[in-house]
Amino acid sequence: MHFGNPLLLADIVRAALAEDLGRTGDITSAACIPADRRARAQLVARRDGRLAGLEAAEAAFRLMDGGIRFTAHRQDGEALRAGDALATVEGPARTILAAERVALNFVGRLSGIATLTAAYVAEVAHTRARICDTRKTTPGLRALEKYAVACGGGLNHRFGLDDAILIKDNHIAVAGGVRPALRAAKAAAGHLVKIEIEVDTLEQLAEVIEEGADVVMLDNMPPAMLAEAVAMVGGRMRTEASGGVDLSTVRAIAETGVDAISVGALTHSAPVLDIGLDIAVGGAP
Repeated sequence: MHFGNPLLLADIVRAALAEDLGRTGDITSAACIPADRRARAQLVARRDGRLAGLEAAEAAFRLMDGGIRFTAHRQDGEALRAGDALATVEGPARTILAAERVALNFVGRLSGIATLTAAYVAEVAHTRARICDTRKTTPGLRALEKYAVACGGGLNHRFGLDDAILIKDNHIAVAGGVRPALRAAKAAAGHLVKIEIEVDTLEQLAEVIEEGADVVMLDNMPPAMLAEAVAMVGGRMRTEASGGVDLSTVRAIAETGVDAISVGALTHSAPVLDIGLDIAVGGAP
């Protein structure tokens, strides 16, 4: 897989490099490493997982020095085994060392998200349900984190508040109920804008079915209630389960027949996949 917007990728990585380099750059490498010293390094997976963010790692090195030679050995979306070499980097040693942490932060964080997503996807593979992310992402990194979900086999929910109309419980409370909220949304929505509404009772769901929507989010319902809700909908709209989802519960949720399951943990609780940089001085081996 490939990240679709190289300009956005460059902006995100440039900001991370600027944060790390600070006011004067890598003073450790400048003090310890001769300016003409060259090095070769490999990015290596320390654990099994799913790869994501290799292009961000490459960007970190290339933005430091356009002459860096970066050779990818694997692609985002591929399964990894501990010990796999992901890429080789060759160029000025100072540059490689200065970009190392930013590169590893991106590829480790994003591969962790992809790895966790792949585990959820595997749990529901025998059902119709698709695993989706949420907007519970790291500020400034949403595009990359949602890309990592896709690398793990998941689907992206809306990217922001402007993607689709999603009427949550607080919207319903302020609008005065399910019916007025839906009617107002339909009056305001453009012809390409989908409308989803969240419910947490079967009584609310009955109102949604009468009024109509594109998607109904069934929030924090136990599996038995979810199954009843799916039967009530009867295919008239898409169903999405949310709330209380983890690896121990997602299979039972999927087996109720819902179309999608949104999981905030994919992006807010994924552990980093351990990926290291093994370096050897001298350029070519």
